[in-house]
Amino acid sequence: MKAIIALTASLVLAGCASNGVASRPTSCVKPGSDQELALNLADDMANDGRLYASLANLEGLPEDLVQVRLRKARVLRLMGRNEAEPLYQSLLGTCLAADGEHGLGQLAAARNDNATAIEHLERAVKMAPTEGKIRNDLGVVYLNLRRIPEARFEFMTAMELRQSDSLAALNMVTLLIYQDNWKQAAELASMARLSPSQVADAQARAEKIRGMTNKVGITQADRLTEVADVSSGTVK
Repeated sequence: MKAIIALTASLVLAGCASNGVASRPTSCVKPGSDQELALNLADDMANDGRLYASLANLEGLPEDLVQVRLRKARVLRLMGRNEAEPLYQSLLGTCLAADGEHGLGQLAAARNDNATAIEHLERAVKMAPTEGKIRNDLGVVYLNLRRIPEARFEFMTAMELRQSDSLAALNMVTLLIYQDNWKQAAELASMARLSPSQVADAQARAEKIRGMTNKVGITQADRLTEVADVSSGTVK
């Protein structure tokens, strides 16, 4: 992915990073070895799309563990269940506060409430500035609002932070196509080894962004995050 870094460095940077840094509390209790195994099993099931099985495994773990609440919140969010929001809220003020803000931002984005989504995601970025997934999702909201300089900054940051994950590169290709910068879009797509179907999807999303109003907002952030979770084999 060194070539991608070289390409992104050649792009015109605009926008600015979030100012200020909020540190995470560090008082979370570490799960026991058996609990860790159960959490990993639930992760694998969720990444395989077996959401109900994942939730069933999580139900057997103590909910006073923030790691359990985070995974339950993610599974419930992917199911479209309202119970996800209070679980994400319960993470605020803990060592997983950034994940809580991230999840609340995803929920707001899925409701097309971009203003609230940006508030949560910007706070999450301040708490966890090196978390590529959060920066990517913030970039997606910016892009759908056509705040191009900010979106570019977040995608470029996410690409360099998560060089093994092509999702931010896919979103940057979308941004470049939106700007009719086909040459750099093609170069980046080739370097990131995006498939023809992925490039076609990026083009379709760029056309959609051109035609939509701010009122329509973003419906892609949650779906794209699911793709990222599955492709990277991790859970937020």
